[in-house]
Amino acid sequence: MIEVLGIPFYDLGLKEAVQHIITICNTQADKSNRCISATGAHGLVISKNDSDFAKLLKDFYINLPDGRPVSIIGKFKGAKHMEQCTGPDFFKNVMEASSQYEIKHFLCGGKEGIAEELKLNCEMKFFNKNIAGTHSPPFRLMKDEELKVLGDEINLNKIDIVWIGISTPKQEYFAKRLSQYINVHFIVTVGAAFDFHSGKIRKAPVFITKTSMEWAFRLFLEPRRLWKRYFEVVPKFIYYNIKELITKIS
Repeated sequence: MIEVLGIPFYDLGLKEAVQHIITICNTQADKSNRCISATGAHGLVISKNDSDFAKLLKDFYINLPDGRPVSIIGKFKGAKHMEQCTGPDFFKNVMEASSQYEIKHFLCGGKEGIAEELKLNCEMKFFNKNIAGTHSPPFRLMKDEELKVLGDEINLNKIDIVWIGISTPKQEYFAKRLSQYINVHFIVTVGAAFDFHSGKIRKAPVFITKTSMEWAFRLFLEPRRLWKRYFEVVPKFIYYNIKELITKIS
């Protein structure tokens, strides 16, 4: 693990992360609700101003570097094998790699009907027919009684991996609360993966991702929803990292 702005991140690549998940699901009988977050600059900026969220990420089993800037900083700090691991890419690769095993998935997120569309796409695009359930949570905070009902459904279906696609930081808090009611191997928060793989949002071309400008591509597609976030996040992310560097040097 390597720390970026005080948050520990997975310091290897996508392939290694996927294999790690598959191995645990196939070889370990005990299920301990390991929480995984795919988070980037947005989540890190939030963590700098929200100590509860920072603590939450520090307690997660793995934080995947969702944005290329995070992986670049990780490499600068010595994690030579660190790679960007976006939520959509991680979701896709785990779905493909687990299709040949009896690893059961549960999809939780998106607007009404999105999770069900994603299930169909997983079957057609990733050849994974082990999606044992779906749920579209309300926009409001779910009550404990509602979480228990959802947890009972997940446990009844003997799920191995619960995928949560909402938004940061709601999805991470949701994952932590849900972990009190379920017994699974992993709870993975993957942000926009549900919208990407259900065809609701276009994924940035590889050449844009490699230039660390994926945020600009998404801003172009969804300006009304994202402009405020990115015009705040990008400068703050740069500022916090420069400040950390200067502090360490001095």
